[in-house]
Amino acid sequence: MDLIASRKNDHLTLTADGDVGFRGTTTHFECVRLQHDALPELAEADVSSELTVFGKRLQAPVLVAGMTGGTDEAERVNRDLARACEARGLALGLGSQRAMLKRPEAARTFMVRDEAPNLLLFGNIGGIQAAQMSTQEVADLVGMVGADALCVHLNPAMEVVQPEGDRDFRGVLDTLVRLHEQLPIPVIAKETGCGLSRRVGQRLRAAGIRHADVSGAGGTSWVGVETRRAEAVGDPRGMRLGQAYWDWGVPTAASIAMLAPLGFETLIATGGVTSGLDIAKAVALGATLGGIARPVLQALRRGGAEGLGQYLDGIVEELRIAMLLTGSKDLAALRECDRLISAPLSQYGAESRV
Repeated sequence: MDLIASRKNDHLTLTADGDVGFRGTTTHFECVRLQHDALPELAEADVSSELTVFGKRLQAPVLVAGMTGGTDEAERVNRDLARACEARGLALGLGSQRAMLKRPEAARTFMVRDEAPNLLLFGNIGGIQAAQMSTQEVADLVGMVGADALCVHLNPAMEVVQPEGDRDFRGVLDTLVRLHEQLPIPVIAKETGCGLSRRVGQRLRAAGIRHADVSGAGGTSWVGVETRRAEAVGDPRGMRLGQAYWDWGVPTAASIAMLAPLGFETLIATGGVTSGLDIAKAVALGATLGGIARPVLQALRRGGAEGLGQYLDGIVEELRIAMLLTGSKDLAALRECDRLISAPLSQYGAESRV
């Protein structure tokens, strides 16, 4: 097994079963209290969680966030996820397609269109890898999987801990601009578990980037994942840095609150999102979609396709109930619902509306 395939297997195992959550840092969604409406004057059937993203209609603002690809197990996971999302009108992100660059035969592990022809599908490539590719090479990569948009992931904290990771992060912003201007599909600037600060959001907007996935701190620590891999191979540098930076990053809710006023057309909240109520809170703070990763993988491993479907159905139901109990007939109303914001999230600029 080559290095990338081995790493992907490690990532699947550790994210599903390993002790790799943030230790002290939370998402700060616990600082958001949506205000109860005892007179919603709505029937549950009146609530609409539908929206259109990148020209495709979704039944709810739910994204199964990019996790994997490049191995036989990853192929099975991606196809199971695609079937479940297609059936429910939800969006799906692929894991990093870097494996396709190294091993063309790995492309099949990312191909899910035969299972999900109508799915809103996000491709995925690292900013460092994209900087070393021509626009046409990137276009070919996303074209092979039929992606509707491309996530260009930013993961410097993860890379510096990873024993075989990148150490030079120059040129990524220019690459985002190039791909935004030249690709025929939207480009999403996506962090990988450490969040996007207000300053980074401002730099992205000033460069013309219109779509972002904050992928904030508080869920799976990808620094923690790489720390466990460093421990497995006895890499003292990775272990030392990993322990120091395990909890590094901007909490997910804080990142959404800081970027929401900046005018992004699409703003995705991933990182520690575990429930439909979390997604409701993210939308109330200004997110377009809420993305869930690790709990989805765990549901699939525990209960197979049936367990996965039940979990996703539960997420959508929880979101719709949050809308009902805040008197929000649709997502636009949810963004305007009353809410109480407590510290420390209030220190990031999120304001109460009561």
